[in-house]
Amino acid sequence: MEQYLNVARYVLEHGRRKESRTGVDTLSTFNYNYEIDLRKGFPLLTTKEISWKNIVIENLWFLSGSTNIELLRQHDCKFWEPWADEGGYVPSAYGNFWRSFPAPNGTSVQTIDQVAWVLDQIKNDPMSRRHVVSAWAPSNAHDSQLPPCHAFWIINVQMDDENNPFLCLHLTQRSADVALGVPYNIAGYAFILELFAHLTGIQAGVFAHTLVDAHIYTSKPDGSLAEYDHVPGLKEQLTRTPRELPQLKIDSSIKSLDDIDRILESNIDEILDTFHLSGYNPYQAIKFNVAV
Repeated sequence: MEQYLNVARYVLEHGRRKESRTGVDTLSTFNYNYEIDLRKGFPLLTTKEISWKNIVIENLWFLSGSTNIELLRQHDCKFWEPWADEGGYVPSAYGNFWRSFPAPNGTSVQTIDQVAWVLDQIKNDPMSRRHVVSAWAPSNAHDSQLPPCHAFWIINVQMDDENNPFLCLHLTQRSADVALGVPYNIAGYAFILELFAHLTGIQAGVFAHTLVDAHIYTSKPDGSLAEYDHVPGLKEQLTRTPRELPQLKIDSSIKSLDDIDRILESNIDEILDTFHLSGYNPYQAIKFNVAV
């Protein structure tokens, strides 16, 4: 997947040192954009191994709307642990606002299920340009320990040369950790695009990605915090030739959002049989430490 390697190469070559909230410096760039055509295969990185289980469970968790990481713990997915409170809750969890966005109504606050609305609109008004899902709720984000990095996404239907529709998804990401986060972001939103295509009967097409602040964590100029330096690992990836992309097949038993809630109660083998990835042949994993 050359698009990802191009991101890494660009930030390594053009990034400027910038202090970050974590205390670890980054090489930072502004406004990087690219596209990936899912009709050529599912974009799970092959230049290092990525956990397909983690991709599926995290994004089903998002789509469930839950703010508690117990489901992730059941399947040994640990990446949200640093941001959960003692009860296992993550107030800024993406799915919370996807499924229950606060909408003031006079003296009361109602909520809007953005995901259900967008799915309904794609089926009934596919050419609309209003299929938007926002994870950024200012009342939460302004005070959150970790406000949403992937701020909002848009579904859009286009037509191919034979006048057949195909479904596209554009993700705007305010903060993009190139080494650790971006490979999961690509695969996660490609998973959502494939799922929406499955549920609406419109072929999955292009995933487009805007990285507002694309950055690579690096050691301090004096060499300290080298354990968080992602530069060597990314340079190693750039020596690897991308391999053929895998294929995703979603079982016909998944017919609606209600089926997402049902499958979450299954064991991991059944979940991965339902969202079956074939032909994945990556290089070995590269370890990157997360800057919290």
